[in-house]
Amino acid sequence: MASVEVKPSPEGVPGAVSDPTRIAAEELTFAGAEGFQVNGYLARPAEAGSHPAVIVIHEASGLIDHIRDVSNRFANIGYLALAVDLYTREGGPPPMDDFQKVMERLFSIPDARVLGDLEGAADYLRAREDVSGRVGCIGFCMGGRYTLLFACSSDRLSAAVDCWGGFIDKATPEQRSTPARPVPPVELAERLHCPLLVAVGAEDHNPSPEIAAELLERARKSGQEVKVDVYEGAGHAFFADYRPTYRSGPAGKLWQEIVPFFARHLQDG
Repeated sequence: MASVEVKPSPEGVPGAVSDPTRIAAEELTFAGAEGFQVNGYLARPAEAGSHPAVIVIHEASGLIDHIRDVSNRFANIGYLALAVDLYTREGGPPPMDDFQKVMERLFSIPDARVLGDLEGAADYLRAREDVSGRVGCIGFCMGGRYTLLFACSSDRLSAAVDCWGGFIDKATPEQRSTPARPVPPVELAERLHCPLLVAVGAEDHNPSPEIAAELLERARKSGQEVKVDVYEGAGHAFFADYRPTYRSGPAGKLWQEIVPFFARHLQDG
């Protein structure tokens, strides 16, 4: 484990960290699928005590500074936030300027391996003395898909937030399923194990508001609390403040939904 200097958030972003001394952070590894050591970034309140935890799952661009900053924002409001690096085995993300390689990488990673890594992250957090026991999960883009898959396939979570998870209704643009992605997450929604909050941009196509409506209908059959919010004036990745897709108004509204949702299911009781 190696301590990391926490930097202030970009000015004006939702939940921005203005006082980095409130947060302690470190790079670490934890046991994922088949015991493989997966890289992660852990941010926690600097003040001693026991706190609920949140797993943060990155976009296709990997465990970059933006995802670390999002983790810091959660630590700033009282959570241990573990950002997982699902590209650990590959040595990092594919070249982000090569769309074909990005898609090849996404479609080649086995869902079963990801689930093993995420369950390992949850188990690691619960085993820590400074974690109160409840663990949530939030993911963006590819991470949103994995959050939904995790929440529908495992009992490790107490709450989940899926932010525009793409390819939840099919494995690839042409195929419903593949050996690496055998069942679309939307088809597992009736098995949802925990409360779920879903955010989708009204101008997004993957997932579209129509796919989000299908997810809502299926997930409600689980008996769990489910809410799907469609954000007007926003497309894909509208919370990613480092991308041109960022929309400050919808991003702020989303943060105002996430904070009480996690507080209700991870902190209360």
